[in-house]
Amino acid sequence: MIEDMLSSGKFATLALCRSDEPYAVTLSYGYDSADRCLYFHCAKDGLKSGFVSANPNVCATIIQDLGYVQKQCKHHYRSLVIRGKIELVDGDVDKWKGLDAMIDQLEDEPEPVKSDMRTKTVSFEVVQIWKLHIDEVSGKEGT
Repeated sequence: MIEDMLSSGKFATLALCRSDEPYAVTLSYGYDSADRCLYFHCAKDGLKSGFVSANPNVCATIIQDLGYVQKQCKHHYRSLVIRGKIELVDGDVDKWKGLDAMIDQLEDEPEPVKSDMRTKTVSFEVVQIWKLHIDEVSGKEGT
């Protein structure tokens, strides 16, 4: 169940913290099963980046809503809780690896999108790529 959810999910909600201030944000991601990590992208400047710079330790959740069952007070779902540390990805080769993982995860036909991005000049000047190293993951299913 865990590998299936990591490889088929589209969004993860990250719980971030700096000092005593919590912050939760939902981002699309790409899963790299070989490195057992999630990749995210965001602007270099902003609230998310400030939180991660202050404290790279995160907790994340991925939820798969399988539907509420009317008149039975039941909800079918699967969920993951992930704990790990975010690393800012350096170097264009590694940044492309992260972007490729995200495009593979999100696009039905990733190759034309990846090809198009490579013919355009993608500027890593304004974009950060994050790599969430998965230290722990647990899952739950409700039927």
